[in-house]
Amino acid sequence: MPCIAPGLELTYIGKIYGKYADSIEKIARIYTMINMYEVSETNEMIEHENLDVRTITLGISLLDCIDSDLNELNRKIYDKITTTAKDLVSVGQDIEKEFGIPIVNKRISITPIALVGAAACRTPDDYVEIAKTLDRAAETVGVNFIGGYSALVSKAMTASDENLIRSIPQALAVTERICSSVNVGSTKTGINMDAVRLCGEIVKEAAEATKDRDSLGCAKLVVFCNAPDDNPFMAGAFLGVTEADAVINVGVSGPGVVKKALEKVRGKGFEELCETIKKTAFKVTRVGQLVAGEASERLGVPFGIVDLSLAPTPAVGDSVAEILEEIGLERVGAPGTTAALALLNDQVKKGGVMASSYVGGLSGAFIPVSEDQGMIDAVNAGALSLEKLEAMTCVCSVGLDMIAIPGSTSSSTISGIIADEMAIGMINQKTTAVRLIPAIGKEVGDVGEFGGLLGRAPIMPVNSFSCEAFVSRGGRIPAPVHSFKN
Repeated sequence: MPCIAPGLELTYIGKIYGKYADSIEKIARIYTMINMYEVSETNEMIEHENLDVRTITLGISLLDCIDSDLNELNRKIYDKITTTAKDLVSVGQDIEKEFGIPIVNKRISITPIALVGAAACRTPDDYVEIAKTLDRAAETVGVNFIGGYSALVSKAMTASDENLIRSIPQALAVTERICSSVNVGSTKTGINMDAVRLCGEIVKEAAEATKDRDSLGCAKLVVFCNAPDDNPFMAGAFLGVTEADAVINVGVSGPGVVKKALEKVRGKGFEELCETIKKTAFKVTRVGQLVAGEASERLGVPFGIVDLSLAPTPAVGDSVAEILEEIGLERVGAPGTTAALALLNDQVKKGGVMASSYVGGLSGAFIPVSEDQGMIDAVNAGALSLEKLEAMTCVCSVGLDMIAIPGSTSSSTISGIIADEMAIGMINQKTTAVRLIPAIGKEVGDVGEFGGLLGRAPIMPVNSFSCEAFVSRGGRIPAPVHSFKN
């Protein structure tokens, strides 16, 4: 049967297809009813189930800004960002109004600054000057975060990489919008343990530098293994060097939508459960695809990817933990939690790839403690530990995320936790990450307050036995045997 062309008069269709006209008219009515149902269903998701586009992230390459003069480099960076992103916020607001789809954040990702600043920066303080320029540019165009104050050191560190990493605590302390990341490992190269040890020290220094704000600086610093080049979510977003001069990547989220859908299949088998998650993920991704296409066209910037990640917020009903409990757990952390999360993550990915040809970034389920009230409740109930969260990261989309630990935790212990998480990513050929917050002056039983989407987190206990001799060995953990693909 021929396809119905939207907007084509049925009488005209009748003239073309003759005897098929009655059938075509019936199909057209059904088609219209389905479309109206989809519109109604999407409205319900937005109004009552916390469906939103979490971010439109404009990736901007700064490779053409490279200069050996620091002042000239800063000028070029500021001009490139403020010119390329001048309409980002207004276009996002226009799309939001026209389509009625909440777009929570408008953000920017840039080329890793350790690459951009290498010719001009001789000290960590030089990099801090770039951080201030980035912060000023972000304020000028009206975005809330700019990611890419980053270094890629999975095999080794250059002097520039090390200077940038050492500048991170001060950069995060004197800016408001900068997000930083360091990629210290990959399946192809192994784990750079010198960088892991240094990152443990940097996390602790960042905590000290922002201790008046419950060590908030650490909430904007993430350590990666297998970091993706097209991630639109903060704090880990940066624009890979193989990307275009500018690109639009969109992150869409809807834990509440999935939770509501699963309420309708309580007591059903796994097949129906999986189909429900997959179909819901498909619908959510289509919303992201729509927004990405509109933003790309209006900004005159190529469309990159849609990242479908179930990213929770502190809002009631916007929790990944509640999805897992709807699947059948009394509390997140109970036996079966890792299996339930594996199922959820896989079905989200399957639904997403059917909805868009360009699903990328992280795409799956996030399990940040501070941003998910269900996770917080599980920690407070004694159901969820740091060790169980680590096991869950084997099957989720990221890693140990937004976890507050005692401020007295040593840098070597933080490095050990990072190393464990990097090993999971390296061996399993997946992205893993660590975003720990050693809240200075706080211990187990206290609460860290980070505000906004970053939420609040109970201070979780950390294994007190030392790993200092291990993380101090130096060098690199080799890539696994299955990394040899040539």
